[in-house]
Amino acid sequence: MLDVIALLALAAVATAVVWKGSTWLEAAADRLAVGYGVPAVVQGAVIAAVGSSMPELVSVLLATLRHGEFELGVGAIVGSAVFNLLVIPAAAALAGEGEMTTGRDLVYKEALFYMLAVATLLLTFSLAVIYNPLEGAGLQGNVTRPLALFPLLLYGLYVFTQYLDATEDELEADIDVDRGRAWLWFGLGLVVIVVGVEGLVLAALGLGDAFGTPAFLWGMIVVAAGSSVPDAFVSIVAARSGRPSVSLANVLGSNVFDLLVAVPVGILVAGTLAITFAHIVPMMAFLILATIVFFTIARTGMVLSEREAWTLLALYGLFVVWLVLESVGVTNVVPT
Repeated sequence: MLDVIALLALAAVATAVVWKGSTWLEAAADRLAVGYGVPAVVQGAVIAAVGSSMPELVSVLLATLRHGEFELGVGAIVGSAVFNLLVIPAAAALAGEGEMTTGRDLVYKEALFYMLAVATLLLTFSLAVIYNPLEGAGLQGNVTRPLALFPLLLYGLYVFTQYLDATEDELEADIDVDRGRAWLWFGLGLVVIVVGVEGLVLAALGLGDAFGTPAFLWGMIVVAAGSSVPDAFVSIVAARSGRPSVSLANVLGSNVFDLLVAVPVGILVAGTLAITFAHIVPMMAFLILATIVFFTIARTGMVLSEREAWTLLALYGLFVVWLVLESVGVTNVVPT
């Protein structure tokens, strides 16, 4: 019991470290975008997404390269996507005026690419099992570098469509921005994020050992929530300042980046990674359910009401309860 409490304390401290590093990195990224005169589309779809998604990207790389737990990294990505869909919009709505306008661009254009991102990642894992099967319990397969290129190509299409929708106004670089200092803070923020995410990964691995369950189940809670909490606080601050909907596009953009870039990058760096389809399917199934619920709610009247916000939080609560029940052996949807 004391070991579990110590691991939870480690996760809490690591979350605070990730938060601080993310704050430094995102602020530095914004200054660099202004300093180099980066177009708004690139700043929004690439720089902002990379900045807010850096903890998730680092979690995949650390889990895969340092600990040999690729599925833990995937679990962290999926868990973070569920957290972003269900908790951040609800928190922003409740912290603001009790409701939030969603808008047609968010519901239609962003929804299309987000659903394509989910489907593409699931298809990539399915192709790995079909064309690169492995012997062992359940359906297993190797995800290779050529397969990892499919999600990356779709992300390139996503950035291209953002570019087509952007204005053609060119921005001039702001010579008053100290680029060297901004790069220094960017690097420092990245180092701090790496340290914090390593703490989250170690906590997830320790909890998995303590309960005798796959570590990726804890990655979906501990690593996912720990890496997503900074975005949640940013959204709450925006809501209280009268801009509750500002965070929604960034949330979806970050999720698209996580699914189409963060996971494939881990595969490209490692070369070939094995997955167990019986582990992947329940994770992706709940993500699909969360996606359907979120966009259905966002579409009704183009407003996220207070009651709908509580519905999203309740669904996330069920998600956490399910993962805990799986981890303690009460349910067995995910085979150990």
